[in-house]
Amino acid sequence: MTTVDFAAMTGLELMRWVQSERPADLPSIGRLLGMRFDEVEHGRVVVSLDTRPDFANPLGTVHGGIAATLLDSAMGCAVHTTLPAGVGYTTLELKVNYIRAARTDGQTLKAEGTVIHAGRRTATAEGKVLDDQGKLIAHATTTCIVLGTAA
Repeated sequence: MTTVDFAAMTGLELMRWVQSERPADLPSIGRLLGMRFDEVEHGRVVVSLDTRPDFANPLGTVHGGIAATLLDSAMGCAVHTTLPAGVGYTTLELKVNYIRAARTDGQTLKAEGTVIHAGRRTATAEGKVLDDQGKLIAHATTTCIVLGTAA
């Protein structure tokens, strides 16, 4: 089992640790869906996953919740990269616009989240999901509440 003091790490340090270590023993939505942290920098995160038949909606395309989860993760983690050690966040609002369907045949979906505003109490970010052809699948905005304060 991983024994890392997450509370002692800044958000950027934690996201870079997740990117480099890819901890398989920590339960997470990322592990469940097979997400990868492709890029992590201050205020910006790119995550990706490969679609599979389990992601299908009744019409046989990728369920919108998969795109929403990718966006929530990318944007939320981008916000996290701006936070000091001991400070957390949670999503207050998520607005997703769906543009086109994605296939369930193993195509790679990539979500980029970028912070627009990082304040003491709230943060906002925007994101987009692209398929492996570079076509826009969905885009979104989020508002996060910042929890706790650094000592």
